[in-house]
Amino acid sequence: MDLRQIRYFVATARLGSFTRAAEQLRIAQPAISMAVRRLEDELELPLLNRQDKRVTLTAEGEIFLEHALRLLGDVKTAEQEMADLRGLEKGEVRIGIPPMSAYFFPDIIRDFKQRYPQLTLSVYGEGGWRIQKMIVQGELDMGIIAGRNVPDALDTRQFVREEVVICIPPGHPFAGRSGVPFSEFIQQPLLFFKEGYYLRELMQEMVKGAGAELRIVFETNLFSLVKPLVKNGLGISTFLRVVVAGDNDLVAVSFDPPLYIDLLIAWKRGAYLSRANRAFVDFMLERIAEYGEDQGKR
Repeated sequence: MDLRQIRYFVATARLGSFTRAAEQLRIAQPAISMAVRRLEDELELPLLNRQDKRVTLTAEGEIFLEHALRLLGDVKTAEQEMADLRGLEKGEVRIGIPPMSAYFFPDIIRDFKQRYPQLTLSVYGEGGWRIQKMIVQGELDMGIIAGRNVPDALDTRQFVREEVVICIPPGHPFAGRSGVPFSEFIQQPLLFFKEGYYLRELMQEMVKGAGAELRIVFETNLFSLVKPLVKNGLGISTFLRVVVAGDNDLVAVSFDPPLYIDLLIAWKRGAYLSRANRAFVDFMLERIAEYGEDQGKR
């Protein structure tokens, strides 16, 4: 077997399709099918169930996938260590950012690229749960996650603490109040991100503790859609205060008592963190320290 066969197998297993794997890898679909078939012949075991256009792992394939991911991870680590010996002349940072956390990153990315123009920065927009999974599986080098229920498989550093506020249109009964109890908030029609996004998960944890249910009238994974729907009076939602600050078409009201969430930089525990990734972590922490100082002056 060779690394090419293993990469093709992993891509097909993850995507559940030879066609989608071919599109992602930008090669012909028959080439992937033949390479995976040769891998199975060499192992003398079936790794994939082929049913029409759908592909699933066999029991043997499940076991081999674990070894394949570990092997590809070791190869990537070796490549990173060799690149580190050459210094920060080349390298890639793959980071996952939940939609609401993206507010912090345009300036960070611009300034990082100015300081390290030779490094490649790839940003993936995903929900917090999906980001955790992608880091553990080696699909991402690091990501921004919420500081609640962090799995043992991840190492983290504090990124920022932000207040979670209720987002309402002007004229709503909550407008003008200094704070709204959670028990009143959950009686309202709510607009939320789909499950897997950290504010949705936070609200679900809180409502379980209150022995009640959320009145969700609309859910989406499109960050840009929620604010206009709130403005149009379809329902209310929650955001980080920094996201709605300065928006004259929306009103931000604190919970009573105030509610905060910690955002963390996370990467796989025990994994090799390349010089490019360490440079990005250090740069983010440097910028967030400056952000905290600016907030303290306001």
